[in-house]
Amino acid sequence: MKIIKVEVFGIKLDLKKPFIVSYDRYDDMPTIITRIETEDGTVGWGEAVPDQHVTSETWESTFQILKNELAVLVMGENPFNINSIHQKMNEKILDAPSAKAAIDIALYDLMGKLSNQPVYRLIGGRSHKELQIPQVISILSPEKMAEEAEQIVSEGYHHIKIKVGTDAETDIKRIRAVREAIPAEAKLRVDANQGWKTAEAIYVINQTRDCNVGWYEQPVKANDHLSLAEIRKATNVNIMADEGIHGPHELLNIIQLRAADMVNIKLMKTGGIYPALALANLAEAAGMPCQFGSMVESAIGTMAGAHLSLSQTIIESNEMVGPLMFSEDVAETKYINGTLEITDTPGLGIKVNESMIREKAILHCTVN
Repeated sequence: MKIIKVEVFGIKLDLKKPFIVSYDRYDDMPTIITRIETEDGTVGWGEAVPDQHVTSETWESTFQILKNELAVLVMGENPFNINSIHQKMNEKILDAPSAKAAIDIALYDLMGKLSNQPVYRLIGGRSHKELQIPQVISILSPEKMAEEAEQIVSEGYHHIKIKVGTDAETDIKRIRAVREAIPAEAKLRVDANQGWKTAEAIYVINQTRDCNVGWYEQPVKANDHLSLAEIRKATNVNIMADEGIHGPHELLNIIQLRAADMVNIKLMKTGGIYPALALANLAEAAGMPCQFGSMVESAIGTMAGAHLSLSQTIIESNEMVGPLMFSEDVAETKYINGTLEITDTPGLGIKVNESMIREKAILHCTVN
């Protein structure tokens, strides 16, 4: 079964409200959608959500890399040759992980459809009964964040993640305000997105030790693994590495330094499902629990992450929240009482609205 055509679409999806983290504000979400077709007419869908602060890619550069470098590499290939296709992509260009993820996800969608199996069965089977989803609160005033947290709990969600990382004193107020606004049994996660200095991180963590925070995520700059280790040793709380881990080399360094308790894996950082599986396996060998994170992907990237999360026991939490944040998405997803539904429909298990993608396309190319 050979691939005969690749299409790449650059679109922007409207957010219900601005998404604000320590390093940027997003009023809409630029994304790249790939459509890969085989000779029998089967279509697989993939997605790239680049972030220059995390993946070192922009929306425009990712489109050009897919158009000029990567799409041509899969022409004539069998979608099941996932290892050799990744080797070809890695030999062609260094890094560019979200661009590679856009190819990888579409290939897994194709493999599932061609074998009449949901993706999770191709990569490990069902290891979890269900996927409980958190709600994510952007950086706002402590009062506004507390109001949002209270509303989220009333909607049936039991896991809340808050964004911080601007000012230490205000961040302490944010954490406290949210903790006081939600029931004791509700789980709270704190993500600084590289926003603190080492001393600030230790100070904030120590000042919020009574807030029952499950873990503090990426408190310092991505490549500062030594400071991450220092914070972990000084605070004796759960520290999660996120932006600081893209592939096995960074994870090995984190393991050797004992710099984190947990790792946040994202398709857009690793380059897709295939390399993400390798990272999860390495974390499992080190006894390091994983979270599967999101770059606020549409239903396509979200469901790819959901299938991987479902299939691996070492992935203990996830953030498949993208579709909840969009005014309109490229496919329908179903969230019920704080869980994301994953069916046994072949491939990613979603029906992509192709006409919507074509109408919204700002950038488009075809390689055949």
